[in-house]
Amino acid sequence: MRQEFIDLLIQYGKGKAHNITAVFDGHKSGAGVENREVRGGITVIYSRLGECADDVIKRIISRERREWIVITSDRAIVNHAWSVDSIPVPSDRFLEIISKQVHTQKSAEEAGQSWEERSGDIPDKDADEDFEDHARKGNPHQLSRKEKAVRKALSKL
Repeated sequence: MRQEFIDLLIQYGKGKAHNITAVFDGHKSGAGVENREVRGGITVIYSRLGECADDVIKRIISRERREWIVITSDRAIVNHAWSVDSIPVPSDRFLEIISKQVHTQKSAEEAGQSWEERSGDIPDKDADEDFEDHARKGNPHQLSRKEKAVRKALSKL
């Protein structure tokens, strides 16, 4: 399962100029030190024995203070990402996007078109989907700051 996901990220990374890092748990059966490797342009990190992937993600986005796009469905990581000015994106939404793009990329390669010629053909999911479902104050027709940030991040993917 991990290898299939890494292969999907590698395929996705071919059409994008993003720095992609995948973090996996190694805390139960991993090595005593954090293991990093680069596969097909994707940095893959396995947490060290006794440390979970969540802690590694939090450490990375806290140490390198910049606007990260963090793909996760873990509420603790979502909250931490917002607190360090990074943008969390739901993992199911990200998988949907990259699956469409990889499929479109493969179709374009088979048709002899370049990735750039076909990348604009990917339809965006319904724009009314909210990442956080809660009652809020203010203008109901205007998106919150967090919702705007998530949509901006999704447009970059």
